[in-house]
Amino acid sequence: MSQGTVTSADGTAIAYTTWGGGEPIVIIDGATAHRATTPENAQTAELLAGEFQVINYDRRGRGESGDTAPYAVEREIEDLAAIIEQAGGGRPATVFGWSSGALLALHAAQAGAPIARLALWEPPVVVDDVRPPLPSDYVERLDAAVAEGRPGDAVALFMTATAGVPEEAVAEMRESDFWPGLEAIAPTIAYDGRIVGDTMSGKPLRTALWDKVRVPVLVLHGDDTWPALAAGAKAVADHLPTATLKAIPGENHSTTADVLAPALGEFTKGA
Repeated sequence: MSQGTVTSADGTAIAYTTWGGGEPIVIIDGATAHRATTPENAQTAELLAGEFQVINYDRRGRGESGDTAPYAVEREIEDLAAIIEQAGGGRPATVFGWSSGALLALHAAQAGAPIARLALWEPPVVVDDVRPPLPSDYVERLDAAVAEGRPGDAVALFMTATAGVPEEAVAEMRESDFWPGLEAIAPTIAYDGRIVGDTMSGKPLRTALWDKVRVPVLVLHGDDTWPALAAGAKAVADHLPTATLKAIPGENHSTTADVLAPALGEFTKGA
């Protein structure tokens, strides 16, 4: 295992950890997560390191990575490209994304990033009335809360509108030891809101959204997850002509390294 930084196109330093050698696999976290909060990424990497080079990085504005204004989804695509080029040796990578990180991976493939294949865990997509869509002013409300010095309100909006956590439960969470860590990265929640775009609008996915994605795609979801996430995974798989949908027994919106590592290894070798 080694750690380092790469320099993105706008000069932002993006911190990463890498394990092993061989064909690269890059792990992208979802909203609010980074290397220090997702030990399952390191555990997965350790299981795969005998055959692959696994790279996990902190998305901009989180953990040990820097940030540069103004934000645009294109900057995060450039961050991923820099990771693949500088940390992965420029070899086309298998890219695995958790939740909204899966949507970032899809946007990167659409933009032509050097991606050999995509594995996606429960991308947050809402194409029907299985759950309420995101509010149309979601990103604007997040930006306003942060600009007005109310990062906790931004986190609370994410928890209620995106994750579906009841307001009374969020009120209890505000008193927890982990809440300050969420407030510290509250500005990045709007980043994921921009990545999500209209994919949680309750309307069918736009035909041209990922029409340039031609690499093999594995869409994964737990069979014990929320129905909306299972429906979203199916919608993404149905939308992409190169995609395969796979339900993982007993899992939900997260999983363990002993489940994830074999799935990623088999997909990378077989696709």
